[in-house]
Amino acid sequence: MTAESSTSYDNSSLAHEDEGYHKSLKPRQIQMIAIGGAIGTGLFMGAGSRLHDAGPGLFITYAVCGVFVFFILRALGELVLHRPSSGSFVSYAREFFGEKTAFVTGWLYFFNWAATAIVDVTAIALYVHYWSMFESIPQWLIALIALCIVMAMNIISVKLFGEMEFWASIIKVAALVTFLVVGTIFLGGRFDIEGASTGFSVISDNGGMFPTGVFSLVIVTSGVIFAYAAVELVGTAAGETADPAQVMPRAINSVIVRIAVFYVGSLVVLALLLPYTTYQAGESPFVTFFSKIGVPAAGGIMNLVVLTAALSSLNAGLYSTGRTLRSMAMNGSGPAFTAKMNRNGVPFGGIALTGGLTLLGVVLNLFVPAEAFNIALDLSALGIISTWAMIVACQIQLYRWEQKGILTRPAFRLPGAPYTSYLTLLFLTAVVTLMCWDNYWNLIAIIVGIPLLTAGWFACRGKVLEISKQRQGYTGEYPVMPQPPRPEGPGHTDPSDQD
Repeated sequence: MTAESSTSYDNSSLAHEDEGYHKSLKPRQIQMIAIGGAIGTGLFMGAGSRLHDAGPGLFITYAVCGVFVFFILRALGELVLHRPSSGSFVSYAREFFGEKTAFVTGWLYFFNWAATAIVDVTAIALYVHYWSMFESIPQWLIALIALCIVMAMNIISVKLFGEMEFWASIIKVAALVTFLVVGTIFLGGRFDIEGASTGFSVISDNGGMFPTGVFSLVIVTSGVIFAYAAVELVGTAAGETADPAQVMPRAINSVIVRIAVFYVGSLVVLALLLPYTTYQAGESPFVTFFSKIGVPAAGGIMNLVVLTAALSSLNAGLYSTGRTLRSMAMNGSGPAFTAKMNRNGVPFGGIALTGGLTLLGVVLNLFVPAEAFNIALDLSALGIISTWAMIVACQIQLYRWEQKGILTRPAFRLPGAPYTSYLTLLFLTAVVTLMCWDNYWNLIAIIVGIPLLTAGWFACRGKVLEISKQRQGYTGEYPVMPQPPRPEGPGHTDPSDQD
């Protein structure tokens, strides 16, 4: 498949990565995946502890992060319309930077979703324990049962995945709309909650907008980043829809409205309804509100909704890593069995591998159930940031190649590029620095991860080279590029890619 271009640029040698997929996701499913894909555990579960730690001003952090998330999605949309692929940003890393970068990107994304899946199964267990009838069931057992059920559903067919995500997104959106309507009624009618008034007095009487200091808004940024995890899923799903050029722009542009209404709006309303100290880690702030308005069943219903959100997030993680690992395996940088597909066009090998690593979450829930959520959350946030950084880096390379006359960018573009691209990379770098300063385990994860990824690349690069020799556009042993021309010419060797 060629890029949208009037030049001679040809990337058709990458088309083999998408062979075997049934292209059966419908436009309505893609739309709802884009709208509801990131409304999950990070918002429904994580917002409670973040509100408690940072105070009412938390919405500012969500808004700032939301702007950069929109930039990242527009960059991804530009790449998708350049060349739709179920391998998504891993395939784009291969196209624009070579196999080594694709290897690092793919494995970081895999470990990101494995950690996210641990967060999700932990959240599922906590949500189930909300109902007293299930308190006697060990947290680890609930996590294991949830993992097995979602894995089975994901492996059956992409149609089932699409339908599950479609209806889960509707449930999540409906729940947030319900909360916003009920919350607005309480605020507009000046109704009391447990004898206490609502409105701006809730903030002014409890330390103001920044009761724990302005810097606390910066400290919680990694947790806020996690709340936006899975927005990139729409790029992977685009490879399994028949008409991405028609569906993607509308789906991506809807995200900015979702961020403003569902994320920022929900947090503002939460802050105006109850004192920030009322919200606690381990319980959804939405459940806290509905439980305190005197309708016990409302809390139970909302808990069921957030349980659905966690199951949806787990389902999405298994879906995306299955496709990512297949893209890697077909080019030699992933285990061969992860390239296998069943008769329904599902890469079951990669899904099974992710599910296997998620069993670590079951172990965490067995030995350290109280800390399991936060341990996995920090690890997954690092993976999310690295994935987003690669999306932006690929968009920058796409921009550069157009400037050199190699190809033509699609009409759907990141506004303000390349300045918004560099600003986004600067923001992501600052977040990683902050995470390492706030929690030394993040720094340890980076220090340990670099040699592990380096060793992994040296272990598989022989196979990568062997496969690359069969591919049109082979450019020599190192760097292994999938398709010329390079920006500086077909024979150029980039020193940054040397081994």
